[in-house]
Amino acid sequence: MTLALPSEFLGLPIAHRALHDVTDGRPENSRAAIRAAIDAGYGIEIDLQLSADGHAMVFHDYHLERLANGTGSINQLTRKQAQAISLKGGDGEGIPDLAEVLKLVDGQVPLLIEIKDQDGQLGPDIGLLERATADALMGYRGSVALMSFNPNSTAEMVRLAPDLPCGIVTSAYDFAEWPELTEPICDRLRDIPDFDRTGACFISHEAGDLSRSRVQELRDRGVPVLCWTINSLAEERAARVFADNVTFEGYLSPLPG
Repeated sequence: MTLALPSEFLGLPIAHRALHDVTDGRPENSRAAIRAAIDAGYGIEIDLQLSADGHAMVFHDYHLERLANGTGSINQLTRKQAQAISLKGGDGEGIPDLAEVLKLVDGQVPLLIEIKDQDGQLGPDIGLLERATADALMGYRGSVALMSFNPNSTAEMVRLAPDLPCGIVTSAYDFAEWPELTEPICDRLRDIPDFDRTGACFISHEAGDLSRSRVQELRDRGVPVLCWTINSLAEERAARVFADNVTFEGYLSPLPG
């Protein structure tokens, strides 16, 4: 039986990579950004990458250079090594792991977790990050939903954590914007063919492509449609015609009530 996405993921705007703003000392996916989102009352979206010793690290990029004071790939670092590398634009805090973030959030707001593709082609070579994620979430009592661009990752999380709602991050898959993928992969994924077979219960779709017929077909079926990434109130108003909630950054999305 497919789980339903809890209502709080539809009622509270979701802060993309937490409520980050480096001009205020809050880097993406940082503890400071997470605390700010909690204080503001927003849902939180975070990203996970795998460490060299098999831990789920809260970090968006595959490489360190843009976000942290280091070089190379995050998957070449152990958890302790990653925790010791400071995030750019912060107060010296290192890269957190999922266990730390779960303790910090502690059920105060809903947490939307994106598992970054570890296959490289959104294919079947996955498993270690999904297992690390499931292990970290064991016993967590807060509201959590999981998602990935890789439908195989989504299906694996449904298997490993059948009590948690899982979704697929979806896109227009314009080949020019996905140089790491082949054109046939883009053509296949564009129409979200894996939704039913994965056990997904929601999608988070690219904001500029929300009117796509397949997206609205799923929504008409009662599938919740989230979207990424909204950068202004005007964009949010336009997106909410086609989506049930937004993932936002760069401005403060209005809270309900």
